[in-house]
Amino acid sequence: MREILHRIGTGGLVLAAAILASAPASAQFKIGYIDPLSGGAASAGINAQKHIVFFADKINAAGGLNGEKIEILSYDNKVNPQESLIMLKKAIDEGARIIMQGNGSSVALALTDAVAKYNERNPGKEVLFFNYAAIDPALTNDRCNFWHFRFDADVDMKMAAFGDAIAKDPSIKKVYLINQDYSFGKAVAAAARRTLAARRPDVEIVGDELHPLQKVQDF
Repeated sequence: MREILHRIGTGGLVLAAAILASAPASAQFKIGYIDPLSGGAASAGINAQKHIVFFADKINAAGGLNGEKIEILSYDNKVNPQESLIMLKKAIDEGARIIMQGNGSSVALALTDAVAKYNERNPGKEVLFFNYAAIDPALTNDRCNFWHFRFDADVDMKMAAFGDAIAKDPSIKKVYLINQDYSFGKAVAAAARRTLAARRPDVEIVGDELHPLQKVQDF
């Protein structure tokens, strides 16, 4: 997480500055952070928020982004796509030019479509979507768009790494798949089946379950 956000805080923001260079100058460069700050996923959202604020403060202490101070606007979406769209509108209305999110591929899928539609309707006022951890492959495949930038490996890449490890370990004979019941979990389950079939067809999948998102806390 720290390394991903470090790269966002340096190279990512420089990239954003270049893309948004035609925007009118303002006293502050606003970033809208949309992630869970309450509920079952709050710990992940708050942890990422602290990292983003840390690097924004670091950039500001060094003089800012092209002389502009970075301001982080935080919005609690409770890992809910509909709530996230409301927060997106609020962030844009409050002047955010970059939207950051990472907890929940279902949220990211809603945000990437909404950002693309907003930019199409508002030429010259475009915003960017920086995705640091929502890793459904669809986000950079069939649902890919110019305004979305992801900084993490997707599900297929990560499952390929698991497949490499399992292929080298003949002691593994059985696998039980337990994933969250939303787009990310379903993508993991599908990728696991494909990877095992290709690299270790002898491994038996003895269970494949989807559990409700944030409902089951104790395994």
